[in-house]
Amino acid sequence: MRDILIIYSSTDGHTKKISNYIRSILVKKKDVDVISIDNISEVDITSYNSLIIGASVRYGGHSKKIINFIRNNSKLFDEQYTSFFSVNATARKTGKNTPEKNPYVVKFLEATSWKPTRSQVFAGKIDYPNYRFYDKFIIRFIMFLTSGPTNINTSHEFTNWDQVNNYALNIIKDIED
Repeated sequence: MRDILIIYSSTDGHTKKISNYIRSILVKKKDVDVISIDNISEVDITSYNSLIIGASVRYGGHSKKIINFIRNNSKLFDEQYTSFFSVNATARKTGKNTPEKNPYVVKFLEATSWKPTRSQVFAGKIDYPNYRFYDKFIIRFIMFLTSGPTNINTSHEFTNWDQVNNYALNIIKDIED
């Protein structure tokens, strides 16, 4: 069996970047593969001891592909180590930066009935210059309503990379205990 598979769903690439960063920490101790949910049919998930799933939030929810994947594999998830991380801009706010207090994580875990061994939420990135016209202005409006950055000429990364590093190190501890 292989050690760890990281499965991610990324809208604009930031969750993929976080997934690869987590891999760079884990690979020092474990055998780790990373794959997009879009390519999940290319791997046998039962050949891994542990699964980590990362998903971004866009317009109020996580990817339907991730939700369906978890629902379809819930029995397997009950039998092995699993971890989940969400990437969303709401996590930039104090009081919404933990899995227990982040509304998207709470809603996601309730919708899937999944109880991962470990969960985490990371503040994401608002990348106005690279958004399509429609997304740029809808996200800007959402940021205006939530007191976030509204300058469409710049990118705003909120990710605390020390937090991501600690998450990865805690996964290694979990698996080795």
